[in-house]
Amino acid sequence: MTIWEMLAVFAAGIGAGTINTIVGSGTLITFPVLVATGLPPVTATVSNALGLIPGSISGAIGYRAELAGQRRRILRLSAAAATGGLCGAVLLLLLPSTAFETIVPVLVALALVLVLLQPRISRAVRRRREREGSRGNPDGGPLLFAGLLLASVYGGYFTAAQGIIYLSLMGMLLHDTMQRLNATKNVLAAVVNTIAALFFLFVAHFDWTAVLLIAVGSTIGGQIGAKVGRRLPPAVLRGVIIVVGVLAIIQLTTRG
Repeated sequence: MTIWEMLAVFAAGIGAGTINTIVGSGTLITFPVLVATGLPPVTATVSNALGLIPGSISGAIGYRAELAGQRRRILRLSAAAATGGLCGAVLLLLLPSTAFETIVPVLVALALVLVLLQPRISRAVRRRREREGSRGNPDGGPLLFAGLLLASVYGGYFTAAQGIIYLSLMGMLLHDTMQRLNATKNVLAAVVNTIAALFFLFVAHFDWTAVLLIAVGSTIGGQIGAKVGRRLPPAVLRGVIIVVGVLAIIQLTTRG
């Protein structure tokens, strides 16, 4: 890897860490850069997963104020994220690299529709609960657990736009602010990345130079993303999610 390629990977790490903390889809920045340096797709995916761990943790720390009072919820949902992430990591080594290429843009598009409709859905759910005298499950119940489990399988496999899918599911099934849900999303992403990376350490090939460059860059980006993301009003944050999601769909459908 030349010095210019190293600088490009480092810059991509900063960009990925920033956008992952605010929305998700940072892999759509780092993955093409890693492949452009000559790394095979699976090696690039594994190196990317390892490198993004510090960025995910950095972003979660930046959102620590919004995590207050969510311990029980996060522990429960982290179990789904860890299980799904491990399954996805195994699938990465077993399935062809094109396995998810068709379904992923569809999943992201559906997630964006849910993000767009989330305020209306939340109001409808709240009215129904008021009529029925039910407060609902503060952790989202079995439906959210199952949805995040499946989303985490994909996250362990590739991670691109994983955060958008998380936010759409939680926004639909949890009655909470977008910023608090975003904080939870950052923790779950960190869990998935860590579980998948621990698996990859023992069974997959990766490039240590790429890992270290992305790790340092994404850590910086995680702090930048937390400072920017926490100041965005809910409507603006939702708009950013939709714009990034549309760009992700375009890149996923035109890649390679």
